[in-house]
Amino acid sequence: MGCLNGISLICIVLCVSSIPSVVFVYASFLPQDQFFIDCGGSKAMEFGDGRVFQPDSGNPYVTLSSQGHTAVSDHETSLSNHSNLYASAQVFRETSSYTVNTKQIGRHWLRLHFYPFENPKFNLKSAVFSVVANGITLLHGFSFSEVGKTSHLVKEYVFEVDGTSSKKLVLTLSPWNGSIAFINGIEVVSVPAGQFPSTKVMPVPLGPAVDVPKHVTFETAYRINMGGQHITPKNDSLWRTWDPDHAFLVNAAAARNVTANPSRIKYSDGVSVEIAPNWVYATAQEMADAQVSNQKFNISWAFEVEHGFSYLIRLHFCDIVSVALNRLVFNVYINQQSALDYFDISSRTMALSAAYFIDFVTNISMGSNRILVQVGPPMLRDLPSNAILNGLEIMKMSNHRDSLHANLPGNHKMDTRSPAGKKKWMLLAISSSAAGFVVLVLMSAAFYLYWRKIHQKKLKPQCSAWMSLPSHLGISDSKVSICSYDSTAHSLSLGRILAFSEVREATKNFDKSLVLGVGGFGKVYRGVLENGTVVAVKRGNPRSQQGLTEFRTEIDMLSKLRHRHLVSLIGYCEELNEMILVYEYMAKGPLRNHLYGSNLSPLSWKHRLEICIGAAKGLHYLHTGAAESIIHRDVKTTNILLDESLTAKVADFGLSKLGPTLDQTHVSTAVKGSFGYLDPDYYRRQKLTEKSDVYSFGVVLLEVLCARPPINPALPREQVNIAEWAMSWQKKGRLEKIIDPHLGGHVNLESLRKFGETAEKCLAEYGVDRPTMGDVLWNLEYVLQLQEASIQTVSSENSANYVPYTPEWLPQMSDQESDATSSAVFSELLDPRGR
Repeated sequence: MGCLNGISLICIVLCVSSIPSVVFVYASFLPQDQFFIDCGGSKAMEFGDGRVFQPDSGNPYVTLSSQGHTAVSDHETSLSNHSNLYASAQVFRETSSYTVNTKQIGRHWLRLHFYPFENPKFNLKSAVFSVVANGITLLHGFSFSEVGKTSHLVKEYVFEVDGTSSKKLVLTLSPWNGSIAFINGIEVVSVPAGQFPSTKVMPVPLGPAVDVPKHVTFETAYRINMGGQHITPKNDSLWRTWDPDHAFLVNAAAARNVTANPSRIKYSDGVSVEIAPNWVYATAQEMADAQVSNQKFNISWAFEVEHGFSYLIRLHFCDIVSVALNRLVFNVYINQQSALDYFDISSRTMALSAAYFIDFVTNISMGSNRILVQVGPPMLRDLPSNAILNGLEIMKMSNHRDSLHANLPGNHKMDTRSPAGKKKWMLLAISSSAAGFVVLVLMSAAFYLYWRKIHQKKLKPQCSAWMSLPSHLGISDSKVSICSYDSTAHSLSLGRILAFSEVREATKNFDKSLVLGVGGFGKVYRGVLENGTVVAVKRGNPRSQQGLTEFRTEIDMLSKLRHRHLVSLIGYCEELNEMILVYEYMAKGPLRNHLYGSNLSPLSWKHRLEICIGAAKGLHYLHTGAAESIIHRDVKTTNILLDESLTAKVADFGLSKLGPTLDQTHVSTAVKGSFGYLDPDYYRRQKLTEKSDVYSFGVVLLEVLCARPPINPALPREQVNIAEWAMSWQKKGRLEKIIDPHLGGHVNLESLRKFGETAEKCLAEYGVDRPTMGDVLWNLEYVLQLQEASIQTVSSENSANYVPYTPEWLPQMSDQESDATSSAVFSELLDPRGR
């Protein structure tokens, strides 16, 4: 008998081991809310994964605002209960709502099941309708026929049930005019705590961490099991589905799937078993053996998404390939931007075969409709080249209009016009627009001819400064540019046009000893013009990421501006394929050099305040004093230059944009700026306002106070981002603990408190909550008054009102250390192409 039992046990083990897709998941989470609704069904259906779908009629937790029409498939379906869910549906000819009375508030899974089976009364395939859940538009003008699926469709969302909704989910289906709406099944399940980010998430491109508000609704775009098989809800404790990654690999030959025993997977602190099944962590794609000595390539996956939305990207890692800790180090890129550099899974988990995940947020701007995820080895690392990824989730986030549909009408009302009606309306609109356009063109042409006739007599012919480069050919040895009258000629308000020979002579043929610095545009040289004027010459690098657009933007902007606290443009040259800008010379260089990373003498608190006030005046003039509002878009300490007397002037207008007009609230534009200074509100919404400059200036204020970079990965995690770190001390009322040690004993406490409050207001999460640059300027002048008043009233014997030296402050980096950190940590990060 014992022998027989042993044989039976062996047979069971063999049977189980022969089905690799079966995974036993031991869930620790029991959802308080779990509603499974069979729409149009007549009896309870129990699935093999533990779900029991109840009919929508007579359900004590579910009510319908108006009774729909029950539709049943023509074909008898008895294969499984899962198939039977799609054999019936609730059909609506008018707007109707399901109300589900939940037991708790918080995030919930919402899954909607659709399948347009054949029915003699209703043509479900032609149905066009919209779906809204608690005011969030989930589907707008949805038609199953446009999905391109032949089997059933499950749309999965995560939404918030809050106190204001009285713990209810109201799911509204609205058929478009002349059509119907239908649904086969609904699932509402509580989400475990910690399943979605409750704190700030790092964005890609990297910048200030962004909040993921509770009211945001997610839609599952992709859930992928790298290197493994299809995982069904039966093998996931939260009834999720995980698809294989083969269809998304850009180059399948670059990857090789690896598998471990799921029972070996350990869930470390902060990672619950509900984050992902152990089978996801037990499989991975690693770099294939390319049989070359230097394996430096990436594994790449590409996913089509809808532009205009932000996406939460969750990467799942588990080191199942190493034999020892700290042997697997690699980089991660999202849309060719660096997300993780020199990433070592085991350094986070302190164990092999331990589950780990990390979240990022990225925004897909107009003109792009894909997310590219890549893993690959770092360039400099004395370890075998390898990289892995175990799982991936991409969740679309609802926009500021509470919608997951990009083309929602501006008034937020459902567009229920029939397709025929829409076509008629569109034809009428197009015809009217075309007629109006023709009239406008004729009027413009007539006006132009009249203007040209009047002004031709007044203007001498001039060469356009906006010719596409290259604009000149050959070599000019004269001091007169081609198409200019002499070397001091001015184009139409665009500044002095300089001959290349004149610039070459001023810089001694671009002598390396005259280089003042190197930026994204190119090198900057010290030069002396023929009339003795000392200048700074910025020469564009043909291989630079910045080019003609930035070159012309800077000329256009600076030619319109004259202010004591803005760097003046003296002239420019675009001869011989060159793009050269010539500015007034700023003898003391960038503000950053006087704060850290050099051997210059530290600035006094008064000098720092005067510099901040000068920069604020320059920005305030840009926002309000010029003929048109201008947003700088790249405010940072390297773009605030100091002259011989330490007067601050704002420089580098290559990224600047004209601000919103009187009838606008913002400028919609692609996100641009510098790492560490980027406004999170602008990053999320791609809506640029003057308040984006205010945020960046807030980071500058903290740099001035603490004398450290805005981002320093070499520091402990909580100190990496200066804005987050400093604001945590500001909220404690202990900002003096982190100031530059050189300021110890010289800063008045009241002056410091007002300075901290000003920086805190600048760094408000949303632009509408930030002050104007004029308000910032007023506050800084008040800070200086407090400091000067204290100097006059406090004797050297009584320094109780001054901030003492603070031992909590970390040691300053030397010049060499600063350069090493910058080059090693940011060498690939600063390259927008990634690898």
